[in-house]
This record gives sequence, C-alpha cells and structure tokens, in this order.
Amino acid sequence: MPAERQMEPVAKRDWRVACHDYLNRRQLAILLMGFSSGLPLLLTLSTLSYWLSKVGIDKTSIGLFALVGLPYAFKFLWAPLLDHTRLPLLAGIFGHRRSWALVIQVLLMAAILAMGLSDPASDPWPTALAALFVAFFSASQDIVIDAYRIEILSEEEQGAGAAVTQTGYRLALIAAGAGAIALSDFVDWPTIFACLAALILVGVLGVLLAPEPELARTPRRELRAHWFRVSVVEPFTDFMSRRGWVLILLFALLYKFGDAIGGVMAYPLYVDLGFTGLEIAAVSKIFGVLITVAGAITGGLLVSRYGYFPALLAGGILQAVTNLLYAVLALHGHDLTMLVVAIGADNFTGGMGSAAFVAYLSALCNKRFTGTQFALLTSLMAAGRTLLSSGGGWLADQMDWVSFFAATTALAIPGLLLLWWLRRVNLGLPEAEAEAMAPSAEHTQP
Repeated sequence: MPAERQMEPVAKRDWRVACHDYLNRRQLAILLMGFSSGLPLLLTLSTLSYWLSKVGIDKTSIGLFALVGLPYAFKFLWAPLLDHTRLPLLAGIFGHRRSWALVIQVLLMAAILAMGLSDPASDPWPTALAALFVAFFSASQDIVIDAYRIEILSEEEQGAGAAVTQTGYRLALIAAGAGAIALSDFVDWPTIFACLAALILVGVLGVLLAPEPELARTPRRELRAHWFRVSVVEPFTDFMSRRGWVLILLFALLYKFGDAIGGVMAYPLYVDLGFTGLEIAAVSKIFGVLITVAGAITGGLLVSRYGYFPALLAGGILQAVTNLLYAVLALHGHDLTMLVVAIGADNFTGGMGSAAFVAYLSALCNKRFTGTQFALLTSLMAAGRTLLSSGGGWLADQMDWVSFFAATTALAIPGLLLLWWLRRVNLGLPEAEAEAMAPSAEHTQP
C-alpha cells in the first residue's frame, strides 16, 4: 500500500447519474440492514431517555444513562475479530459477512427482550445492563453491516449507499420511536420491546436477500499463522500511514458533537414542556423521520454531485444552527407548530450531515480492512455521542433550556473548524476533488 491512499473522485457528476445510483438491487438489502441497525441504537438513546423521564428518573441520571452506548465508542477493539474470523459451518453456507450478521441479530433480539422485562423505576441497574448488551450487539451488527455496504458498492455509489443506510435507519425510528412512545400511553413496556425485538427480522431478511461480497481475502492458512498482524496491526498501520490521520480522527469525533449533546436532552425538554406521547410520536418520530429521510437523500445527492467537502460543510453548519430552534421552542412552551418547525428543520439538516459524513468515512476505508477501519472512525463518532454527551444532563441541570441549546450550537464550532482545515490542506479528500476545491496552490501542501 502507498503511504497515502487516494479515494476515487466523486465530484461533479450529472444529477441523472447521481439519482440512478439509488436504483440498484443491492441498495434494497442495504436499506433493510440499515433498518435493523437503527432500531436498537434508538432504544439506548431517545426512547430510553423518554422511558426514564416518564418513570421519574432525574435528568442527571438520564444523561449518565448515555454511557450504556460505550460499546459504540469501542467497537474497533473487536472489529478485527469480526473482520477476519470465520464462523464454523455458517460461513460455508451464508458467507463470512452474512453469517456473522445473522448470529449477532439473534443475540440482539434476546437482549432487547431482556431490556423490556426490566423495571428502571424500582431498580435501574438491570435496565442499564440490558441496554449495555443491546448496545454491544448493535455495535457488532454495525461493524458487519457497514463493512458489507462498503465492500459491495463502488466508490461512486458510496454517497447513495450512505443515504440508503440513513433512510433505513430513520425508518426504524418510526417503529422504535413513534411506535414505542405512542404505544406506551396504552401498552406495557415488555410488550412494546417484544414487538421491537421481532422487527430485527427485517434486518435478517436483508441479510438473506444480500449477495456475499466477492473480495480477495487472506488465505486461511496464512491468516492462522499471522492472525494478529493481518487482523489487528495492518488495518491500523494502514490508516496511520496517511497524512493528517490524527486530524481526520478528531474530525470524526467532533463533527456531530453539538448535535449529540442536544439530542440526548431533546426528549426531557418535550416532557418538561408538557407534550404528550402521541404528540411527540407524531411530530418527532413520524414527520421528523420522513423529513430526515429527505435530508439524507439530499445529502447523498450533494456528495455525488458536488463532492464530500461541500456536502459536509452545508450539513455541518445547518445542523448546528437549527439547534437554536429548540431554544425558541423552550421560549414558546407547549406550542405544537413550533415543535414541528424545530424538529423538521433539525432533522432535515441532521440527515444531510449524517449522509455526507457516512459517505466520507466510507470512502476513507481500505477495502482490505473495511470492518476495522470504519469501526475505528465511527467509534470516535460514537464517543462524541456517548462519553462527551453523557454530561449533557448535568449541563441542562445547571442552565435553563434556552441557554443549553444555545450552548450546543457553539459546541459544533470545533468540528467545523477541523473540516475547514482538512479542506484547506486537502487531507482525506479525493485527489480530483481536492485539486478542484483548493483555494490556491500554496494550500495543497501540509
């Protein structure tokens, strides 16, 4: 491998060609897998925080519950195992990627059932432990699904693939969000979680429909002899051989930091303002999700048409600014129209940013080490959502809601500055796009 791997250029494609990327049979499997990926993630985030709010858990504790998402931040540690270890018997039937996905999905369903059977009001620890297992198996599923998506699609299709993944993920929010929150007014939580566990079968169907990626893999005899070097050392040394890899990792950590801190406290805000479960479900988990899907598709098209940097910049600025609408909502109080405006704008721009972000991280990965390298990059993204955002509840306790959401907007600035610097010195961008976007020749050198 060369010291610095170049991504294939994706900028300046025709709109018609960009739209055609979505009309691919492989994208259907990716859509269904994205649904299975989004369902458990939401259960350990907003749905969990809503459940805890309803049973009277204080805001500081709700913020600390975000720590159950730590497996998302550390999934790169076991990603080499999933990348290079074949499951006996099953790998011969379904293939390497699909066999791991199926096993993990069965374990994930069991963990979701256990979470629903817990009672956080009387003893929150079993709930936290079950949520931790849900997050662990969900993060493991993400490793396999993300690797599959990157391996099965060409460089030009990565923008569409990221958008389709985000679409499936956001559609899962309707079930895990709107379904769970609306039904919680009428049905007990164990029944709700049993239904959500059954919906993981959508992802199982996606895996069964999907073809196994045909990539050259390390021969099994060589892999057994040099497993640690091939599975662990080479993926990280390959990534660290690239110019500016530390800045790229910091960008992955901070790009959605302000959005993550605001998101973890959005549902406590809704509860404080007196919105009912049906109102939250209708606006946040149905209207909001559909708007997010539109934003994700727009973000994918922007990547395909203009390239990574313009799409990342537009998404990053807009998703930061729209956090201010929650401050306006706090001033208005129980105002359904303002709730629609705040959630609609925030979700559309969040979808744009997420699709561009996932496409960018996907294109950075060497296809020899997709699972491990993408896990490393998204682990840092998850760290911003979990470790760094776990203090969001404490911060909200120290401030009023208006000041809190204004602060989350300011917290997006470091990620945007890093994005500006990455563009300025052309770190991590496709070579053709970097040359087109460079402000002057002197900026093309580190």
